[in-house]
Amino acid sequence: MLRSLTACTTRHSWKFILLWSVVGMVLTIFGQSKLYSVTEPDVGNFLPKSYDSAAALHIAEDEFGAKPDGNAVTMLVAREDGRKIAAADGARIDKIAAGLGKHRLVMEKPEDTPSFLVTDHSQRPVLRPLADAPDKSFRLLSVSLKGNKNDPALQDLFRDFREHAQKEFDRADLRSGFTGGLADLVDTADDQEDTEMLVGILTMGLIILLNVLAFRSVLAALLPLLAVTIIGGAATGAVVGAAMLFDFKLDPSTPSLITVVLLGIGIDYFLFLLFRFRELLRADPAARPRDVAAECAGRVGAAIASAALTIVAAFATLGIASFGQFKVLGPAIAVCVLVMLVASLTFMPALLAVSGRKMFWPSRSLRKEPRPGMSARLGERVARRPFLFVAASVGLLVALSAGALGMKMDYGTDAGPDDTPAAVTAKEISKALPGGVDSPHTVYVAADGDGVKKVTIDRAGLEGLTKDLKAVKGVGRVAQPVLNKEHTAAKVDFYLSVDVQSQRARDVVSDEVRPVVAKAAPPGTEAHVSGQAAIFSDISEAVSKDLKVVFPVAAALIALILVALLRSLLAPLVLMLAIGLGFTATLGSGVLVFQHLLDRPGVSFTLPLVLFLFVVALGTDYNILISDRIREEMGRPGSARQAVAAAVRHTAPAIVTAGVVLAGSFASLAVNPSPATQEIGLVTALGIGLSSLVLSIVLVPAVVAMLGRATWWPSRSGRGSGGAHGGRGGSAHPAPAPAQYAAYPGPYQQQDPHYGQQYGSQYGPQYGSQYGSDHDAQLRR
Repeated sequence: MLRSLTACTTRHSWKFILLWSVVGMVLTIFGQSKLYSVTEPDVGNFLPKSYDSAAALHIAEDEFGAKPDGNAVTMLVAREDGRKIAAADGARIDKIAAGLGKHRLVMEKPEDTPSFLVTDHSQRPVLRPLADAPDKSFRLLSVSLKGNKNDPALQDLFRDFREHAQKEFDRADLRSGFTGGLADLVDTADDQEDTEMLVGILTMGLIILLNVLAFRSVLAALLPLLAVTIIGGAATGAVVGAAMLFDFKLDPSTPSLITVVLLGIGIDYFLFLLFRFRELLRADPAARPRDVAAECAGRVGAAIASAALTIVAAFATLGIASFGQFKVLGPAIAVCVLVMLVASLTFMPALLAVSGRKMFWPSRSLRKEPRPGMSARLGERVARRPFLFVAASVGLLVALSAGALGMKMDYGTDAGPDDTPAAVTAKEISKALPGGVDSPHTVYVAADGDGVKKVTIDRAGLEGLTKDLKAVKGVGRVAQPVLNKEHTAAKVDFYLSVDVQSQRARDVVSDEVRPVVAKAAPPGTEAHVSGQAAIFSDISEAVSKDLKVVFPVAAALIALILVALLRSLLAPLVLMLAIGLGFTATLGSGVLVFQHLLDRPGVSFTLPLVLFLFVVALGTDYNILISDRIREEMGRPGSARQAVAAAVRHTAPAIVTAGVVLAGSFASLAVNPSPATQEIGLVTALGIGLSSLVLSIVLVPAVVAMLGRATWWPSRSGRGSGGAHGGRGGSAHPAPAPAQYAAYPGPYQQQDPHYGQQYGSQYGPQYGSQYGSDHDAQLRR
């Protein structure tokens, strides 16, 4: 089936190129314009309704018609001369605030996007008083704007409001500052804009440089990036369309992860095809590029399909997670990878068929087989001393794995630098008011029942609750209860005296506040706690449960795919053990760096699960590629160790180049202002490096060299001739020749006796003729 598909795409290459170009352009415009309409900025909405904070949000919406506003900005207003706010100053502040609330903010419409794809954020801001400093040094106001705070259009609207507000207060000799919500995001984005642009340029430069070094070609360096850009736009549009069709929301971090994943695996798959395409062109200089492209895609397509389906299966397991942030990440990544898989089997082969030998211009590498390089020497050494390489690899991975001991989870949400205007304003506020003043928590009390006979709640019945709440150590201030119109629900705001992002705040809410609230709630009512610390306390519990379920299910699915691909039980076991060691070593490295060396409270709560999926699923690509090639080489006459050496020689350059590109893509996330995203980027980059440089080209080949053809037990595949795919073709080079042809001279004979014995005989007239016939037969099949 794969060969029929790739033959069709190379036969009608220009049609497929045109189709992908049009689809990519249309879906790119659609995806970028509608991306933020399917993004959920409030992490609390990803919690199941069974959790306490989710139940509190439910009461807030049903009984009070509102939910916590993630866009709320705290505005500080003070006198320019530093004096205390007097009564006259307070009156001026209130008057200016009322005027700001009446001023309509108008969003500028983008000229390059159709109007029906644009979400108009034009609106009037909502301003209300928040608190005064005890020493009257400033007054705080709350500012709210409707919309997705991650949408650049809404961020531009906030910039317009901030500029207008500062001008109005300046006229009254008052200064203003903004912090929290949109203010933090906007200041961080402005602070990181130049850095992110520079890192993006460097990432693209790294990919181009590596491709130039690998192929000595301009087209081979630039075409993969262009192709992946087109495919990436199509994949993003497909994800947005799927989210709208099936009514699910994406986490704000998902788009950046999608970009990195698509760039990484897209370049990987293109490199796998390019290296094999060049190898086949060298083997048969007279062949038509279209036929070679079809043959190349047919041979590598099975490995690419298996690798992509492994990623899809791994992320599909997130569908059983209880935490919605994980649950939506799975379908998003799965859709992207499926789009990339289809493109790898259609669009990329079509590009190879059209470009042909020009793909490698001006390099002359197609004219002759290059001398054995580092990959050939590595393959020879791994095959000759497998025990040594297994011991060294396992020792390194176990040592790194030890770093995971004592791992702690960090649920902090501080996502910005500490020197932005928003951060400076937050520090000024914290000097005069409790740490939680800009992030209040709320106890929601609602009457039990179905609406027929609900008890009535009054303030007197809530006195015990407020009194006990004030007595909790860590609670700074408790506001008066507020009742709904029917007096069937009430809310009590309280402020923590500790940093709401700290572990101490989560402990106060979960271990002290919630038991007090449950005990002091009036008879016939239910009471729940909402707020940042409450939400992340529940997230901590949800994540802990999901880790225990997703890990084994994902591992089982990946193992099943490997069994189906390799038609063996022992080989998948070897790969799964290697992958497991790679994961623990990567996680241990992350703990050593971020928790111990950088002295952070712990690693991000999302890191273990996301790392498991990315490192295991993406790293498996390389293991599949090397295993498939080893199996192919073992299908030819010769020893198992010769097959391992040949497989490493031909596959290591593609794996190393692809691994460095993918690791570099993830490493670019290090400039992201979110500590969690930084950790995911850097630690995943390290994991990909270990997978490509240690597991795939050293540990796995060394283990196979030790086990020999028993690796494929109980399958008998790998014996005799015909290749790993039952006659679909094997190495681009001929099988090892009989002994009488070993004396024929050739570049391998001159460089290395072993390679001379294995490959030098291809220059013999009889054997060369035999190989040409066999190769033609393989193409026909």
